[in-house]
Amino acid sequence: MSRVNSAWLPPAGMLATYRGRSRRSMRNVRVLAEASGGCMVVEAIGRQGLPVRLTVKRTNLAPMQPDLFD
Repeated sequence: MSRVNSAWLPPAGMLATYRGRSRRSMRNVRVLAEASGGCMVVEAIGRQGLPVRLTVKRTNLAPMQPDLFD
């Protein structure tokens, strides 16, 4: 399975979908900043319900799909 490498660069404050290590793990995250090496700093809700900051590769981020209320 090949991934499409796009030049999508989300600005800070934008909501995005993060595709994790497994195909089933997808999270909605908020982009905080751009880091070095093609990485982004994002914020998500952790297992205990508290916000956590993660550094993820930009290629694993995708724009959120439109939903019912958009």
